[in-house]
Amino acid sequence: MDHDLIYDWNGAGDAPRRPARRIEFDDETLRDGLQSPSAVSPGVDQKIEIVRLMDAMGIDTADIGLPGAGGTVMADTLAVARAMANEKMRIVPNCAARTLEADIRPIAEIAQKTGRPMAVAMFIGSSPIRQYAEDWTLQSIADHTRRATEFAVKNGIEVMYVTEDTTRAHPKDLETLFLTAIEAGARRLCLCDTCGHATPHGVAQLVSWTRGLLDARKLSHVRIDFHGHMDRGLGVWNSIAALQAGADRLHGTALGIGERVGNTPLDQLLVNLKLLGWIDNDLSRLYEYCTTVSRHAQVPIPHGYPVAGRDAFETATGVHAAAIVKALRKGDAWLADRVYSGVPAGEFGRAQEIAIGPMSGKSNVVHWLERRGHPVTEPRVSAILERAKRSDRLLTEEEILDVVRKG
Repeated sequence: MDHDLIYDWNGAGDAPRRPARRIEFDDETLRDGLQSPSAVSPGVDQKIEIVRLMDAMGIDTADIGLPGAGGTVMADTLAVARAMANEKMRIVPNCAARTLEADIRPIAEIAQKTGRPMAVAMFIGSSPIRQYAEDWTLQSIADHTRRATEFAVKNGIEVMYVTEDTTRAHPKDLETLFLTAIEAGARRLCLCDTCGHATPHGVAQLVSWTRGLLDARKLSHVRIDFHGHMDRGLGVWNSIAALQAGADRLHGTALGIGERVGNTPLDQLLVNLKLLGWIDNDLSRLYEYCTTVSRHAQVPIPHGYPVAGRDAFETATGVHAAAIVKALRKGDAWLADRVYSGVPAGEFGRAQEIAIGPMSGKSNVVHWLERRGHPVTEPRVSAILERAKRSDRLLTEEEILDVVRKG
């Protein structure tokens, strides 16, 4: 009966269909995310707390640092990797590295010290604009790729070959670099929209072309990742376009933190795929994940941010609140969570909140008082409403309680 109450136009006509393969996720919060100019690097215990939440949500892999930077970064990365091994987390660690043996060697050391397999996200620029700026040649990039990949494989490290700025690179160059990496032992290709240039159409074209290249060479063992950025605000839908076109794993960060305006917000991506019915991950701790990263990285969550924002499930508008209250009076939590919300708060660790402000009606006040165990009287309701109508914003709890105490 529940679904009879909603006609879903999202599924009408030639709607996108769930891919037949399992959808994987790589969380870049603790590496690429911390490149945000405004972020503060959390302490080791805080990083471990964040990884536990990733694990609880069924995230497959996490980039836990670039240990080739040495110093604190190396120490933190080792400590997080040890915790993941000791606590037998299901989530699998990987580390970022430039396409250099010097960056890969510390990753091998971490794998040896933790006794757990480790992958490397080995990156190098691929676009002509980057080649020109760096005075690189395609041959020099390919040579670095071959040497670094062979070194990693020899040391038992699985290689994800990351071509920076893939969405602005020539197909012929990509073919040379991809095949060089695969011949040297790479098991994954990561297609990057490093500068946030791509549209969903562009991403689909790139992923389809890469899938075709692998199929034509009978390289079905090689997986495809997509890593997006938010410069055009398209990270979530670019990721979904990549998935539809044949990508196996999608990258993102909590709250979309990262360079410039950030990475694909993994939390929003998870919410959308859950609501599409494409994943069945338990996301009841998603709000905790977002707020924990916000607190530890000192990145504020905008009030209107989807799902995790303060205002996401709060309403003071009389008509809206009345509908939610009526649903609650029916004893129907499913209905209350959807009658005025396209995203059910309860699935993501939130709850519908009824507030009181200048646009509120009597039902807001009655519900507020009942929820907090205060007697509902006509004078009290009228006094609170009168206070609200004179306000230019929502009343705080203390302001409402001040009226309650007086009457």
